[in-house]
Amino acid sequence: MEKFFKLKENGTTVSTEIVAGITTFLAMSYIIFVNPALLSQSGMPSQAVFLATIFASAISTLFIGIFANVPYALAPGMGLNAFFTYTVVFSLGFTWQEALSMVFICGIFNVLITVTKVRKELIRAIPEFLQHAISAGIGVFIGYIGIKNSGLLQFISDGANIIAVNGQPATTESFPGGIFNVVTNSGIVPELIKFTNPSVFLALFGLFITVILMIKNVKGAILIGIIVTSILAIPLGVTDLSTINFADNSLSSSFAEFGKTFMVIFKPEGIPSLFGDMSRLPIVLMTIFAFSLSDIFDTIGTFIGTGLLSGIFTTEDLNNLENSTGFQSKMDKALFGDAIGTFFGAILGTSNTTTYVESAAGIGAGGRTGLTSVATAVMFILAMFVSPFLGLVPAAATAPSLIIVGILMLSSVKEIDWNDFSIAVPAFFSSIFMGLSYSISNGIAAGFISYGIIKIAKGEAKDIHPLVWGSIVLFIMNFAILALI
Repeated sequence: MEKFFKLKENGTTVSTEIVAGITTFLAMSYIIFVNPALLSQSGMPSQAVFLATIFASAISTLFIGIFANVPYALAPGMGLNAFFTYTVVFSLGFTWQEALSMVFICGIFNVLITVTKVRKELIRAIPEFLQHAISAGIGVFIGYIGIKNSGLLQFISDGANIIAVNGQPATTESFPGGIFNVVTNSGIVPELIKFTNPSVFLALFGLFITVILMIKNVKGAILIGIIVTSILAIPLGVTDLSTINFADNSLSSSFAEFGKTFMVIFKPEGIPSLFGDMSRLPIVLMTIFAFSLSDIFDTIGTFIGTGLLSGIFTTEDLNNLENSTGFQSKMDKALFGDAIGTFFGAILGTSNTTTYVESAAGIGAGGRTGLTSVATAVMFILAMFVSPFLGLVPAAATAPSLIIVGILMLSSVKEIDWNDFSIAVPAFFSSIFMGLSYSISNGIAAGFISYGIIKIAKGEAKDIHPLVWGSIVLFIMNFAILALI
């Protein structure tokens, strides 16, 4: 194990890696329940998606850990699963089987651009200051997720600001099946909650406990904070044991339903149906493009944001991208490991599988090699048998770990020359806007586009790498496509 994962070379130990893997899993375990809840709205069988989520996460995470020896975890991406349900199925009218087929094609496309070096060349083309801005932006994004999950914020929207409910005009009087989402305009305003909720106090307690442990350099500080906070949640009533059905074992019924999604893309209702009506071809291609663009840049942002700061990817690794062939560098292998995730996920029956930004929680706990990913993958498989117990870990217990990691990652801002306004503008949009728009790819898009505009204004357009120019055009096209569909 020491020789395979090169633990000493990476300054880590078996125990540290396992703790980091468990920490990553706890930070992202919500996807096991959230993904089936979202995708089932499209008509997919919920229990089948439950298994598909676990298998896709475990297989992809295990693959990237063993193949690339990096401490990242993969799972069906939040945002991408919402796009799958609300846009592709609800708005565009595709069946969930056809939507899964698009995800599969997206996976093939991602593999191709990774094998042909397009993806890694894009990483090399990103200016150094933007790489630091993306890293800081990931910190803002993760920290914001933690603050939101802590319940510290509430959002107020007057009736006049509500645009749509359940994808229907806000004037609709009835909503059969219940309300799943509300879309409002920018009139919505965040504000600090009133401190009356025990869950908020629990999150604050967990935050300060973890901060103290970090200051005292206690090993496994983040995981200890999660465990202590989860235990305290029971007497505080945040975790209600009576609502957790420990006796329920629906694994057999889940496997019975799993056949409905597994490899359904190759059945008549899958890919053949998707391309059965050629009049839909333009919208099919545009949707696949939208899937791919978000997937690609979410991953690039995560790798740059967490990998460079922690030393998982060194400057040498990035330099090797230029001269390496095949999968010789660590970054080459990591990009391929991520690309193959969506391929696995679509076959199993879930939306795009991507590298999770919550991997930063495990990295913050000391994870530096693929052994962290192996531990996370094992936890996903175990979750299949002990899923009721996951209810013992509330969001208030994992939220502090995300805030801590966000704080650590913000150190990248010191590498940016904020006195140079032409650098400060795209750096601001890449970092701050990433958190405010709740999207890594949107933050990168805003940074790229503003960077291009500034370079044109300065008469330095030729200094921008062709791949960055291509990305700017694709981002603008993507925004246009999303507006149309």
